Order: sequence, then C-alpha cells, then structure tokens
Amino acid sequence: MTSFEWFVSLRYLRAKRKQKFISLITVISILGVAVGVLALIVVLSVYTGFTEGLRDQIIGVNAHAQVQRFGAAITDIEAVTAKIEGVAGVEATTPYIHAQALISSASQSTGVVLRGVDAASAMRVLSIGRKMVAGHLTDLDKPFEVPAIVLGHDLARQLRVGIGDRVRLISPNGPLSPMGVLPKVRTCLVVGAFETGMLEYDSTMGYINLDTARSLADLSRGVHGIEIRVKNIDRADRTAAAIQETLGKDYSARDWMELNRNLFAALKLEKLGIFIALDLIILVAALNIISALIMMVMEKNRDIAILKSMGATTRAIMRIFFYQGMVIGLAGTTLGVASGLGLCALLKRYKIIELPSNVYPMSTMPIKVVPLDVTVIAVSAILITLIATLYPSWKASRIRPAEALSYE
Repeated sequence: MTSFEWFVSLRYLRAKRKQKFISLITVISILGVAVGVLALIVVLSVYTGFTEGLRDQIIGVNAHAQVQRFGAAITDIEAVTAKIEGVAGVEATTPYIHAQALISSASQSTGVVLRGVDAASAMRVLSIGRKMVAGHLTDLDKPFEVPAIVLGHDLARQLRVGIGDRVRLISPNGPLSPMGVLPKVRTCLVVGAFETGMLEYDSTMGYINLDTARSLADLSRGVHGIEIRVKNIDRADRTAAAIQETLGKDYSARDWMELNRNLFAALKLEKLGIFIALDLIILVAALNIISALIMMVMEKNRDIAILKSMGATTRAIMRIFFYQGMVIGLAGTTLGVASGLGLCALLKRYKIIELPSNVYPMSTMPIKVVPLDVTVIAVSAILITLIATLYPSWKASRIRPAEALSYE
C-alpha cells in the first residue's frame, strides 16, 4: 500500500493542463520554505559569529575566571596561587589590583579605570599583550624615573599623549587631614597603547604595575584578586566551581559567563527572538502548502471517491496528501539548507560585507555556522510543513464516494 500511496502523491504533484495554477502554488510553497530556512541559517550564523567575536573581545581584556576574597584583599598571594594552579583545568594565573582615578595631561583630563598587573604573568593570562599598537606591556616593569602606564588607544588620543609623554593620576584614596581627604597624585610615563576594538575599553582603561596600583588604591599589601586562564573556555564554569571548593567559603571564584551574565543572557534571548521571527517566513510558506493541498483535494474530489470505492482506506487517502506536503517540506528545507550553507561559506571566505571598526568589535561580517542550529532549523521547518498538511489530508479522507460521484 505504501508504494501505491507514494505513486499517487508524486503523480498529483506533477503539473497537468487543469492544475498548472496549483503546481505554481506548490513551487511558491517550496521556495517560501527554502527562503525561510536560508534566512534563518544566515542570520543565526551571523549572530553567533558576532556573539563569539564579542565574547573573545571581552575575554581578551578580562580573564576566563577571577578569584576574590570576601571583604578583604588577598595577602597570601603565593599560597592562594599555588592552590588555584593545582586545580585541574587551570592553565595560568596572575594577580591584579583595581582602581579608579582622574587622569590628566597638559591639555585634557578624564576618568580612567586602572588595572594594576604583574606584566610577566599577565602576558600568559590576558591577550592584552597581543593588542598593543605601541610599546610593550612588559615595559610596565622597567625602571623609569616615574611609574609607567599603558593607555587605551582612544584614551591616549583623547588626552593627546603618546609614547614618552607624562600624565598625572589623581586618586581620591588619600590620607585624612583637617582639610578633609587629600587626593593622591602620581606622575606616570606613557610607555604603550593598546587597541581591543571595543570603545568601552579603549577609551577608559589603563594598565600600571602592582606597586603603583597599591599606592593609588591605598592598599598596604596584597592584591584585590587573581585572574585565571583555563584550558577549556567552555568548561570555565566547572573549573571555577572546583576552585571555589578548593579555596573554601572565604573566597569567591567566578567564570567569564557569570561575570558577564546579563550581556550574554540578553544576546541569547535576542537570538531566540530572531529565530521565532524568521520562523514566521516558514509559517507563511506552510499556509501556501495548506491552500495548495486544499485546492488539490477540491480538484481531485472525483479521483478520491473512485480510490475509496476501489478499496483505498481513509488512512491511505490521508497518507497520499500527507506525503505531498512532506515532499514539499523536504524539498524546500533541502534547498534552503544547501543555499544557506553555501551563502555562509561565500561570506566567510570572501568577506564581502565590511563593518565600521569604530562601531563593531570586528572589521568584517562574522560567520559561525553551528551544526546544532542548522539541525534545529531544518527539523522545525519540516515539522511546520508536516503540521500544515494535517487538515487538508483529513479533509480528503472525509470525502464520501457516493456524494462525490453523484454530482458527476
């Protein structure tokens, strides 16, 4: 019976003189499904590529995980570092101190977020060393007349300073006097500049060595935290949990996903919204499938009655029109997947679309094809088209031979 149902279904899909309009709607339905699948694959691939590019930019400036001590600085740096590096999955560590100050040059002044780092170990944990456009991060530890500082490219341009110029850092963490709190002032030598591609970092951040950071943050000894590089970035949460268990309740270990939870949760929600919105294109194509099959049922009313009179069961009639919708859905999905993957490969290889570097963290349209996304798109398209065939198939199966043939 199965071969008979397939034979009738494929025969009905072929154009004849009396059903060319129905066949045209069938072709439009196939193209509608294909366009919907293509749009979903390309848009979600671009969105995934953008999200991963943004993640890499954020992680490049920050570490994969951070460890802090509740309510106090970490004073026993060597002991804590040894425990962290003993955890499976940890690749390298570096201490850091966080501070804020007012930075001023001869012509401009603005706020700055300062990161006190140990340049040697920071090079193993952070990618900021590879984003230097002038000087080297290790210059922070060289013995100059005044402390050294590395500025973001946009911040240096705003202050109108370059390599060899001096800036002043003014911190509110000063000693208390009868006149109030006296700010701490440090003159620093600009020894380098970095450019991450993200304006938020390039226009507000600066790097100094740990000793200078301690004096500005009013920290007698120790550091604010320890940054960690893990071997597998996708398992950073598990590594952070293992570190937390090793150090105990006095410490907090957080991975990059938790530190940027709100941003990536918003991006994930937007991706879901885009998927639902573009699925409506496939839904429109499914409505075309419904209309094409209903018109097919109306035209084949007499044929269905004859088939049922010859012994075809109700389920067999349903399967005939169900197979028609399935062929349309599979054809459209296959065409859409092939076109979508081909377009993604074309955009990724030739980088046709360029993006303004002062707006986006990447210079060309990012493409990242995720096999799971393609599978979900294909399965959802097929399911939508199959559901669309249920009513026309049921309608065809309800035709009564006596009533249909009485009008012939």
